[in-house]
Amino acid sequence: MAHKNQANKYYGVDEARKYTQNTRVIEVQEKCTERALELLALPDDTCALLLDIGCGSGLSGETITEQGHMWVGMDISPAMLGTALEREVDGDIMLADIGQGVPFRAGMFDGAISISAVQWLCYADTSNHKPAKRLYKLFMTLFASLSRGSRAVFQFYPENDSQVELIVSQAMRAGFTGGLVVDYPNSSKAKKIYLVLMTGGGGPLPSGLQGDGGNNNQALYQRRERMKQIRSGRQPKRAWIMQKKERRRKQGKEVRLDSKYSGRKRSDKF
Repeated sequence: MAHKNQANKYYGVDEARKYTQNTRVIEVQEKCTERALELLALPDDTCALLLDIGCGSGLSGETITEQGHMWVGMDISPAMLGTALEREVDGDIMLADIGQGVPFRAGMFDGAISISAVQWLCYADTSNHKPAKRLYKLFMTLFASLSRGSRAVFQFYPENDSQVELIVSQAMRAGFTGGLVVDYPNSSKAKKIYLVLMTGGGGPLPSGLQGDGGNNNQALYQRRERMKQIRSGRQPKRAWIMQKKERRRKQGKEVRLDSKYSGRKRSDKF
């Protein structure tokens, strides 16, 4: 997700599709999202309702879905959200500027994640945009929308230490506790910064991952192989549709009845 002008400039329809099809981007998004979900420390064997802040084309949302959770996404780029709709993501998505706050009722979400989005609020493209005020608005309204005792995890790429300080200070001002978790701090490529925010209590922060970040876990490998099969057409479309419908049924969502026409290619002529 980006600032409105930046999103419209850099993420047109073609750019959004290229972004979503880039295997390197997909891999990084998967890793960051899985780590963010781990840092949320959700109870085992529960289906949580999560907010994806700066959801883009739904890459992070797919990981949320695969881990058995429901999600709502918000992003400022119409092109990225349009790509998410084309890809038929399982979450509900909305067009919104996160700098104007989180427009949901109090206590609605069991947690929130954000992958590579919040740093864009540190920039002011117009005279009306005050970074500190926009960040505070985001965190203040997010705090209200989260259930007590839940967490929010922001992975972001700061340009400098001043941006880190600005983001963290506005989050704490809004009532959160917590702090930074840095994975692979000694690696220039694998280093990732996560802001772990808590709505209640002052529990200890998780430890950052160490090493060079070069090892891919088996789950990520299996998912990439599965996505390759889907994109290359080796996995029957009907089987993929049935799997997706079954996930939605387990989440309590309304799903169309199965029929012999499910997954069948439509005729070019009527």
